[in-house]
Amino acid sequence: MTAIGRRAVRLEHLLTAPNASLRDLDEAVALALEHDTLAALTVSPWLVKAARRKLGRARLRLGTVIGYGHGGQLLSVKAFEASKALEQGANQIDFVMNGGALVSGEEETVYNDMLGVVDMAHSALAVAGVIIEAETLSDELVRKACRIAERAGVDQVVTSTGLATARHAVALTVMLRDSVGPRVQVKAAGRFKEAEEVAAALAAGATHVAAVLTPELIEGVAATMTIGAPEPAAVGASSSRR
Repeated sequence: MTAIGRRAVRLEHLLTAPNASLRDLDEAVALALEHDTLAALTVSPWLVKAARRKLGRARLRLGTVIGYGHGGQLLSVKAFEASKALEQGANQIDFVMNGGALVSGEEETVYNDMLGVVDMAHSALAVAGVIIEAETLSDELVRKACRIAERAGVDQVVTSTGLATARHAVALTVMLRDSVGPRVQVKAAGRFKEAEEVAAALAAGATHVAAVLTPELIEGVAATMTIGAPEPAAVGASSSRR
């Protein structure tokens, strides 16, 4: 058995397109319930309440995206959006980093932005992941963003909002994995279509792969590697804040 075969990848289904509808949600929930090894279903904020009702007691995480898709919102806006999502049943929050502040050298703004959402998520025993949108940044800034994220106590760093190609997502995964310690998980988000692409992300250091999944992709992954069971709702690892 190969090293990849012995490790588990956790698959997350994305329903975050601008025009994601209630009908799309029905299909996404049906997919998640049929393939009960999925780690999470991540939906647009307006769909969280309906998704929680439809998922019932299913063990996968229900995630949503905050500050989508540019991350330049005020922290107070992100915090309010996150609080409402948590109230409505989300237990995973993926928020977009304020990339403009990072490029401007405003590192404390970036840190406080992350910390505000992370603390809110952890207070509700939810997982907090920061979407770095690494494809738009220099390598130096990506590494800096990862250091700030780790200091803020994030549970996961995410390569992008999911629009990147699989090839770019895998390349970015290598950089993120190299830039954070073992406590922080790496999520490769992108347009994954083939099981081989998911295997490449796993080999690059991802623990989670987020994409618009299809039954064929899930079945292909299951046939060639282990799909990890959903984790407990909260990672809640301690941070190295200073």
